[in-house]
Amino acid sequence: MALIVQKFGGTSVADTQRIRNVANRALKTHAEGNDVVIILSAMAGVTDHLIGLANEAAEIPNRRELDVLLATGEQTTAALLAMMLKDMGADAQSLLGHQAEVVTDCEYGNARILEIGTDRIKRLLAKRNIVVVAGFQGVDIKGNITTLGRGGSDTSAVAIAAALNADICEIYTDVDGIYTADPNICPRARKIKEISYDEMLNMASLGAKVLQIRSVGVAKKYNIPVHVRSSFSQEEGTMVVQEDSVTEQLVVSGVTHDLDQARITLKKVPDQPGIAAKIFSPIAESGILVDMIIQNTRATGQTDLTFTVPKADYKRAMRTQEQIAEQIGAEEVFGDPDIAKVSVIGVGMKNHSGVASLMFNALARENINIIMISTSEIRISCIIEEKYTELAVRVLHTAFGLDKED
Repeated sequence: MALIVQKFGGTSVADTQRIRNVANRALKTHAEGNDVVIILSAMAGVTDHLIGLANEAAEIPNRRELDVLLATGEQTTAALLAMMLKDMGADAQSLLGHQAEVVTDCEYGNARILEIGTDRIKRLLAKRNIVVVAGFQGVDIKGNITTLGRGGSDTSAVAIAAALNADICEIYTDVDGIYTADPNICPRARKIKEISYDEMLNMASLGAKVLQIRSVGVAKKYNIPVHVRSSFSQEEGTMVVQEDSVTEQLVVSGVTHDLDQARITLKKVPDQPGIAAKIFSPIAESGILVDMIIQNTRATGQTDLTFTVPKADYKRAMRTQEQIAEQIGAEEVFGDPDIAKVSVIGVGMKNHSGVASLMFNALARENINIIMISTSEIRISCIIEEKYTELAVRVLHTAFGLDKED
């Protein structure tokens, strides 16, 4: 008998028929002798609808009350699933985040889990209940409802699996696993059987939308095997596991793309100590995330500094930098929101040379100009013009041999 945590995303619970499919799957797993904990997202589109209502109610919705409102989406699906399971003859009980003792910090809208008390869940499991927990939510140390940010139900599921020392955490979604590239733009992309935590962390941070990055970090920290699979079929999906458990060590495991990027350049910045701090401190104070940074020093005691930010923050960041440029004596500030980041990722890169050369040559053959480059031990990322994104993904997918069938 195993303890299995199953998480179902918004498309998997989009209506009552799909929630009934979830109930049938949970019952099947339970009938096989397993203990089952279900983590649910809100129905597809519900969170966006609730945000729309909040924006109608207030020009700038209070963040505490917004979390109270958004938590009702998951409360609805948890209650409906528990009702169905009971109607089908199972012992089941739903728990909201605070009832499951998911304790978070006080950061409304993007809270982080501090601890999870498992006593209540364990008591229910001991009585052979299927436990249904509302994902995406918790309670802070002051007793206020909090939410974990977009995709937070993934983090709820993995964190609860870790707290319970579960045997596996199954993430059910509308895709049947993790692919070597986005199948929508790369028809020859293929499903990956196994991928390491580090590879998945990089893929999640570089544009792959299958798993929330924080959930992968938790899975790695506590060594929780994660099975990403489709809620609409019985096929095996992709296992996210420790690096030494991955049987197929390709040089490159996948190609990702990220269209949510914008580039800002400060030209002829004085090359002096403390200048970088003056440039980036206001960005940090505004809560804007900076990704890639490149500095090119001129022979004249000046430097050009380029960095990327999320496209949604581009205008705010530009206004900030225009003010900073005037203060520090930079000659010019210019930006470009029409860029994309393409990346190749793989733990096999640690032991192979020539990966960068192969990537750069593949892009050059298609006359795709590389604007910026960033590397780590297991990934290489290039900023290119947005219009070449799909071509770049397909070209790199072929260049690294990912088109080949198993």
